[in-house]
Amino acid sequence: MRRVAILGATRGMGRSLARKFVERGDFVAVLGRGDDEVKRSVADLEARGVPGTRVVGVACDLEHTESFKPALERAEQALDGLDTVVVTAGAFATQEQLERDPALAAKVLTLDFSNTVLFCEEARKKLLMRGGGTLCVFSSVAGDRGRSPVIMYGAAKAGLSAYLEGLDHKYRKEGLVTVCVKPGFVRTGMTEGLKAPPFAGEPEAVAELVLQGIDDGSPVVYAPAIWRAVMTAIKAMPRFVMRRVKF
Repeated sequence: MRRVAILGATRGMGRSLARKFVERGDFVAVLGRGDDEVKRSVADLEARGVPGTRVVGVACDLEHTESFKPALERAEQALDGLDTVVVTAGAFATQEQLERDPALAAKVLTLDFSNTVLFCEEARKKLLMRGGGTLCVFSSVAGDRGRSPVIMYGAAKAGLSAYLEGLDHKYRKEGLVTVCVKPGFVRTGMTEGLKAPPFAGEPEAVAELVLQGIDDGSPVVYAPAIWRAVMTAIKAMPRFVMRRVKF
């Protein structure tokens, strides 16, 4: 049984993953902003969990770094321990929106890189103090190579992926298992209104792959899995080709 804190469990892929955890009997702390959203998520998970599953709600906001350490401490206390931390929270906007709105660009870059890294640092220290554990963080295939439709968003995710790889190199021998999830396009509220590309995924299927990756301790999880092959091909393309394509 795992004792899991999930930042971002109130919606999208985080919610789907939280449901997978409680359905098999893991204890879950829902970290999120907005008391009503957190309470609704806790009630939903309690209704889905097997008998004896513990679910708690904890206030935490990716925009407010001062909330990170207290939230993890409260989650640890409420679950009588903590061995897994998952981060699915983040922000997204199209490249056109980010180019038009510098304030929005600053927000997306900060949330998806700087603040996520700072949250992970608190989680890293907490887990290592307990002798180790699993840190699973959602990055994106957008960070695998610079591409014109996702320049800024991709840059933030590239930095996040590099950070997670570095953690894996340095701390796995000390018991910290780092799992970097790289979703392709997934049909969630974050992507609502955008044209779905080929190989678009559904939250439930992505959650199943991620859960397996967490249990296996996989350093990198592509979801849907076909994106590993897709991104391998994209990374192999010459730069002059990448200047001409629109993906």
